[in-house]
Amino acid sequence: MGKLNRAEALGISLILAISIMTVLSLLPEEYFGRSSAAYSPPSPENLLGTDDLGDDVLRSLLRGSRVSLSIGILGSVFSTLIGGLIGVFSGFMGGALDDLLSSLIDLFMILPALPLMIVLAAYLGPSLLNVIIVIGLLWWPATARLVRARARQIRESPFIEGLICLGAGKLYIILRHVLPNVWGIILARFVLSVPGAILLESGLSFIGLGDPRSPSWGMMLHFAMTRGSLLRGAWWTFVPPGLCITVTSLGFILLGMGLEQRYKLSTKSVEGLL
Repeated sequence: MGKLNRAEALGISLILAISIMTVLSLLPEEYFGRSSAAYSPPSPENLLGTDDLGDDVLRSLLRGSRVSLSIGILGSVFSTLIGGLIGVFSGFMGGALDDLLSSLIDLFMILPALPLMIVLAAYLGPSLLNVIIVIGLLWWPATARLVRARARQIRESPFIEGLICLGAGKLYIILRHVLPNVWGIILARFVLSVPGAILLESGLSFIGLGDPRSPSWGMMLHFAMTRGSLLRGAWWTFVPPGLCITVTSLGFILLGMGLEQRYKLSTKSVEGLL
């Protein structure tokens, strides 16, 4: 794969730091502080203080990393899988199927995604699975558009025409030649989709559409707003989760930008094929 560039190295470092937080969240409760006093400021007993219920904020932050990261990754896997499959078949098959799938991509791209996500999340109910489904169903068009452009480029290459003349089936060509050549763009889009999914989940949780049984960083911000932490000036209940969301998003964005540079997968490289 070669030497990591600066963006990739910094992105991986930030992601590793968040991953360590996720591993630490599996530690037993006795490793974390506990205070009966609500809104206790940071202290040696409670490094990040306590919330309105007297729970250790550090423990909630570590548990939130597990939830937010899981939703971000699973939601991105779902959306990238949908976008990748639609993009590959649309770009390579061409004809009426391409027209139909291209129209579908354009339709979803012009739809107001955030309001639709809010409506669907409210309709389906607050649960981690529902949030992942909502993100996956509405976050795939950008991936599909870029993959479709690359698949069209591959389809028009001489070696693909030669395979077709030799009688190779389209499914065989897609599996053996198209997918390996669009793998880089799919990987880059997956990495760049993770911060978007985390931010969307945080936004949904912040307005009360997350799962309170599995508090994420966004749910921590929601509790801080609805339970009076902001009014009390208990900064330790809302600043740490906000910083974690920012650092995690920055890590994945930097890694995704590095992958785009490595595989030359920027939007400009395919904009003439869209």
